[in-house]
Amino acid sequence: MKLLLQKWKSILNIYLKKRMTSRERVLAALNHRESDRVPIDLSGHRSSGISGIAYNKLRKHLGFPSKPVRIYDIVQQLAIVDEDVLDLFRIDTIELGRAFALDEADWADWVLPDGTPCRVPIWTLPEKEANQWVLRSKSGRVIAVMPESGFYFEQAYYPFFENDDLDAIHEVMEESMWCSMASPPGPLTEVPDGDKILAAGARTLRASSDRIVIGLFGGNLLELGQFLYRNDRFLMLLAENPRHAHKFLDKITEMHLADLDRFLGAVGNYIDVILFGDDLGMQSGPQISPTMYREFFKPRHMLMWKRAKELADVKIMLHCCGSIRELIPDLIDAGLDAINPVQISSRGMDAKELKANFGDKLVFWGGGCDTQNILNHGSPEEVRQHVKNQVSVLSPGGGFVFQQVHNILPDVPPENIVALFEAVSNTE
Repeated sequence: MKLLLQKWKSILNIYLKKRMTSRERVLAALNHRESDRVPIDLSGHRSSGISGIAYNKLRKHLGFPSKPVRIYDIVQQLAIVDEDVLDLFRIDTIELGRAFALDEADWADWVLPDGTPCRVPIWTLPEKEANQWVLRSKSGRVIAVMPESGFYFEQAYYPFFENDDLDAIHEVMEESMWCSMASPPGPLTEVPDGDKILAAGARTLRASSDRIVIGLFGGNLLELGQFLYRNDRFLMLLAENPRHAHKFLDKITEMHLADLDRFLGAVGNYIDVILFGDDLGMQSGPQISPTMYREFFKPRHMLMWKRAKELADVKIMLHCCGSIRELIPDLIDAGLDAINPVQISSRGMDAKELKANFGDKLVFWGGGCDTQNILNHGSPEEVRQHVKNQVSVLSPGGGFVFQQVHNILPDVPPENIVALFEAVSNTE
């Protein structure tokens, strides 16, 4: 009887694998079940994308028809990946923002640093000033700069660097690069009927694709402090004046919870994953100790993630770069479902060790290819072998969504991008 049950279970698994949609495939991974093949993410969120320069070269390499490169994230200069490329590489994800800024009037002409013509959301159009590009807030302040030869913008103004006003956090966020330069839907939902526009776009996107829909929320805590105070100043505040730091974090958590209610009230029925962000790591280790994480951030992460699951049937993913091995047990305890980008080149982030220790509790959304050393500098064959090894380590038992570690940068040869996706497709 036991052998018979195992046989029918095997037949059922084969049958189910053949019938999986992209959404079913990713949900299987998120629930620690193996699927018909490894689910793949490319441009499903702002840390799994591709630079406009690299994307333009890729389309030419593939022999695909020329299309205007649309840059939806001006800070990182990330391209919207067109359906023909998503289909070719069998991508299983799509970002909620793709449902918005669909009119030509939403876009303006610009040019990338290598001379590639492109289009950017009109509300993020850079201005030329002497030998650099600048981004301005609504007040006219320069909040970000990029040299003519640069590949991304850097923050130029920190509202709380000299003095803070905890009652003005919402207002001064408009003077911070990462908060002000929003990707679609951007300001399109900041109108009286914004919630209805948000819901309608999400509903349409859900109905038009079987790819899993990722809703970018943010909810940054450590990072928002760094966006407003500057990295060093905020870390000093945590150490020198913890009482004031707690007041600041209470304020922004209250703000995030209100935004979460509104966001999931509008799109909760149409997304599968909600993405939070907080880069807690560096190349060599966490920015903060586990003790400091438990005091300042874990209770607030726990509060937000619990609230998200009360509001909608969603999985919680955290984008968190760097070496965070020491923080992972607390992140899991706080309610985290998936971690991204799994920066395997940083200390303590060996894929085999992470899978062995946390693979039954945490989904690894990333870690599929090292972007610091291999994807940009390796040969196509080295990329293929590296990807196959990563997939063989991370995919058994589910709990893995393939993604290169962070965005594909301008210096990555198109041959290596093709090798990356060929390799993961051939690991079924």
